[in-house]
Amino acid sequence: MQDIENKEELDEFINNWTDPQTRTKKVFDRLMDYLLKQPDNILSFHPRPGVTYSLRAKHNNQRKREIYTMVDIIDDDPSERWLSVCFYGDLISDPEERGDFVPDGLLGEDATCFDVEAYDDNLLKYIEQRFDEAHENAAKE
Repeated sequence: MQDIENKEELDEFINNWTDPQTRTKKVFDRLMDYLLKQPDNILSFHPRPGVTYSLRAKHNNQRKREIYTMVDIIDDDPSERWLSVCFYGDLISDPEERGDFVPDGLLGEDATCFDVEAYDDNLLKYIEQRFDEAHENAAKE
């Protein structure tokens, strides 16, 4: 299991996060655990209170880009947080077309993003498959 850059800030954020009925905290915990279990990942936490809290993943072999995925906790309203999970568009497929194309959506490059507003096991499995795909492709960059 890898360490997370800025882990103390992440722990403080998670400990103070009250989870509404949508269970987005549980969603975040699941996705973070998944990324932590992938080999050769470098994870970092980037807080921007009132805007987003971002968990970013980079493959250790990746040279072309800074990251391969970003899990953003959207903080418009702390009582109704939701997640946006984004990938560079050329690192994943989206065979079920469940994501949204976002021009310049990930650090200035075209992205495919998945909005998660509630715990949905099927959607999370689909996103985890995208994690695997992006992780594998990022290792070759």
